Amino acid sequence: MSWFTRKKKNINKNPKKDLPSDLWIKCPNCGEILYKPELEANNFICHHCNFHFPITSELYQNIILDEKTESLFSGITSIDTLGFKANKSYEEILEIVPNNKEAVDCFLGEVEKNKIVLCIMNFKFIGGSMGSAVGEKISKSINLASEKNCPIIILCQSGGARMQEGALSLMQLSKISTHLAKFSKKGGLYISILTYPTTGGVTASFGMQADVTIAEPKALIGFAGQRVIKQTTSQELPDHFQTSEFLKEKGFIDFVVDRNNLKNSISKVLDVLT
Repeated sequence: MSWFTRKKKNINKNPKKDLPSDLWIKCPNCGEILYKPELEANNFICHHCNFHFPITSELYQNIILDEKTESLFSGITSIDTLGFKANKSYEEILEIVPNNKEAVDCFLGEVEKNKIVLCIMNFKFIGGSMGSAVGEKISKSINLASEKNCPIIILCQSGGARMQEGALSLMQLSKISTHLAKFSKKGGLYISILTYPTTGGVTASFGMQADVTIAEPKALIGFAGQRVIKQTTSQELPDHFQTSEFLKEKGFIDFVVDRNNLKNSISKVLDVLT
């Protein structure tokens, strides 16, 4: 082959094309590898097992509310009252997230022309954990719903109380529950939507305190984790334990509703009960 001279070096007839790493995502429920653009087009619902991925409050806002909405109490944010320090200080954690953001976003809007106040918990903000700012924003939203004489809807997506605020975080359980009790006494309608995951103090308080409780399919809903319960009771737990379907069987949930049908289902409840 001495007669052959390659004019250009390092020629590869079949060059490998690097695929963007964010094009594929693994379903945590069934393990299938999903094409992310298709998943996004289906509102992040797995077409193999119907698992509903956690999504942002902006997406939920688009799914549930009509076009005209008013953002509420965006100026209420967390502060490091206790000077909490671990691997990272609480101040450092709060600096990472965008300004004027919290673990709950609140809106005044409409669902099929039915006026409502909507609170959407944001799991991407410190696991949707409930701190003092969350308690204040939800409490103010309940009071506004009472003033406007309209229902309130709280969409739960949370790991529970925020440890960086200690007892101040736990106080928000009774604070929100008290406002909801007063709201209910005046005849107000409260709808709770439980999504993946809804755990800890949120489940133990306002998550399960509603007049109508809706959950997304296969959502993880519970107080303590399965391992803790199993070790405490020394009993084997059902495979679908702490899922929305299991809780519906036991009477804790009224409806299990697909995300794509969520707005229509809420509208029907509002038409009947308001």
